[in-house]
Amino acid sequence: MTKTLWRYSHLTLAISSFLFLLLAALTGIILSVEPITQKAKIYGVHNLDEVTVADLLPKLKAKYDEVTTISVESNRFVQIQAIDKSGDDVKAYIDPRTGNVLGVVGKKNEFFQWITTFHRSLFLHETGRFFIGLTAFLLMLIAISGIMLTIQRQRGFRRFFSKIHKDGFSQYYHVVLGRILLIPIFIIAISGTYLSLNTLGILKTVKESVDVNLDLIKSAPEKKIQDFAAFKNIKLVEVESIEFPFSEDVEDYFILKLKDRELAVNQITGDVLAESKYPFNILLTNLSLDLHTGRTNILWAIVLGISCIGILFFIYSGFAITLKRISIRTKNKYRSAECKYIILVGSENGSTYAYASAIHKLLLKSGEKSYLTALNNYGIFEQAEQLIILTSTYGLGEAPVNASRFIKLVAEYPQKQNILYSVLGFGSRAYPDFCKFAFDIHNSLSKQSWIKPLIDIHTVNDKSPQDLQLWAESWAQQSEIKLTGFPELKIIKPTLLKRFIVQSNSGTNTEGTFQLKINSSGKLKAKSGDLLAIYPANDHRERLYSIGIVDNAIQLSVRLHHDGLGSGYLNNLKAKDLLQAKVLKNPHFYFPNKASKVIMISNGTGIAPFLGMIDQNVEHTPCFLFCGFRNKLSYDLYNDFLNDQLSKSKVSQVNVAYSRVVNKQYVSDLISLEAEFISKSLMDAAVIMICGSLSMQKDIVKILEEVCLTKTGHPLSFYQSRNQVLTDCY
Repeated sequence: MTKTLWRYSHLTLAISSFLFLLLAALTGIILSVEPITQKAKIYGVHNLDEVTVADLLPKLKAKYDEVTTISVESNRFVQIQAIDKSGDDVKAYIDPRTGNVLGVVGKKNEFFQWITTFHRSLFLHETGRFFIGLTAFLLMLIAISGIMLTIQRQRGFRRFFSKIHKDGFSQYYHVVLGRILLIPIFIIAISGTYLSLNTLGILKTVKESVDVNLDLIKSAPEKKIQDFAAFKNIKLVEVESIEFPFSEDVEDYFILKLKDRELAVNQITGDVLAESKYPFNILLTNLSLDLHTGRTNILWAIVLGISCIGILFFIYSGFAITLKRISIRTKNKYRSAECKYIILVGSENGSTYAYASAIHKLLLKSGEKSYLTALNNYGIFEQAEQLIILTSTYGLGEAPVNASRFIKLVAEYPQKQNILYSVLGFGSRAYPDFCKFAFDIHNSLSKQSWIKPLIDIHTVNDKSPQDLQLWAESWAQQSEIKLTGFPELKIIKPTLLKRFIVQSNSGTNTEGTFQLKINSSGKLKAKSGDLLAIYPANDHRERLYSIGIVDNAIQLSVRLHHDGLGSGYLNNLKAKDLLQAKVLKNPHFYFPNKASKVIMISNGTGIAPFLGMIDQNVEHTPCFLFCGFRNKLSYDLYNDFLNDQLSKSKVSQVNVAYSRVVNKQYVSDLISLEAEFISKSLMDAAVIMICGSLSMQKDIVKILEEVCLTKTGHPLSFYQSRNQVLTDCY
């Protein structure tokens, strides 16, 4: 709710102030050039902090017949108004170190004057000043809401300046430049708001002149002007103007207007006759003017100009992001009530919609009835057979704005028919809560009785084509629908296959698990946890199997299904037979490099990758294997190997459950008995790996969810998003 509030506040403020902000930024860019051009002139003096009033005035007295005023401009130009020895009026810029004229004061640039007036009031007088002031105030609110959105996006204030996940040009640079220009834009907004309030008279800024008691003025002792103590202590950098006495009468005196106060100085004795310190609001007004205009510093003027250019970019990129979100909404050809496939999307900035839309179009092209909508639009889908869920994760593992109600809606509206689902999560492993919301959805759905997973949850790291390919091939295999032409995927065609030679096949004549060992005809480029893709009918129908690498050979553990296309084909292979297949990289299910211990959970068909991982555990990371088989005969295929690994300390403990014996037991029962061990291990940075059937995974996930909540204080998704719970089930 808070996230939605900040987002819509940010958008509403930007839209409401768009026109005035555009005009203010454009004119601000032009006005930032003025102090730069002024500084380029030769009249500026850089060491005003080294010249005192006592140093300057004697030189001017000697050079000019009469001096009226001296003023020091914000760009460090020292201007004099006087009458020279020839009786001519002088209005010029001088060098305060010598009193020599550097140049004549000309008229102010009319173009910059015109732009300044437009920038301040749009030529609408008080009305225009009000709207410009309001625009500055809204800019401040836009910056604040932008900060809050960035904090949420970056998973907390501490990560505010951490690396940003690249979501496309507009989105990425909107955040990156926003962080860089945050402070100068804030200063522009605050100073502009204050100056407008001051100009409109809402803030009272009264500057009181010095009040001199003429009766107390002394005419002795007479001192030379260069000996006046007050003048010796005042540097020109502190001076705004000096008004000279009109006559030599004692009642006339010097008036010095400084940055923070005004002084009256006796022209004969040098005594300070009166002093008036400026109120705080005057000092704040001057500071706001300096900061808003950049008149005192050329580098700050450049920063202000860049910031105004940045504001223009934010206007463009902000609307580009908004238009992208609006434009990606695909119009549905069919009503949700008549569709077989329901595609539900959770997206914070709209990028996930591109993938969902591509799948939607391919399903329609295949003659299927598909319906695409946001996760928050979940409801009763009368004809649905499958939910395809694609979602990103926002903030600290939270739901995107259009998916925040989904999990609650699932509990409120169960489907009346049994359906299947698959979840594809998008994110970046640079963040600690990688795809956490996708895991939350998967875990939540796995608890429902009316829905079953079609395939295991898949995640996509930084829009990885390989991750997308793996999901697409897994989904297509189970759905038997080709995703050829999916533009976001670089699917390797089945023609790019390699030759493998069967080393041995334990085989089986009944439905059960058998072990297949195969060798590559060339150099084997695979790791335990990768997948072997086969095409038993030499067509698009693909079957995937998790592999383990032992003695440089691939091991498969396969369950023979009645009329199974892939399992039947593999079961019929004999030693020295050739097999055409390809290896798919599956890095999310590799043996972890850093883990306090590894807990491996499988049923018969999922044990193969664990055999390879245990064999390669040369660092002797503590490994605990929990596996389930139908009977002891099924387990005997692996008994000798695992006993050998136990003796070598490559595996610490092997726990086996048999489901087709008198005292039947499932692998999930073993995990329930080890709840304390599991919870302590997770809190101690252990990694749990699950491989095998989806039905087994559903039971294990349910147990782990309860264990985590009751014993660790975190949901299971907390550990899943931190790569402490890895799954590879089919």
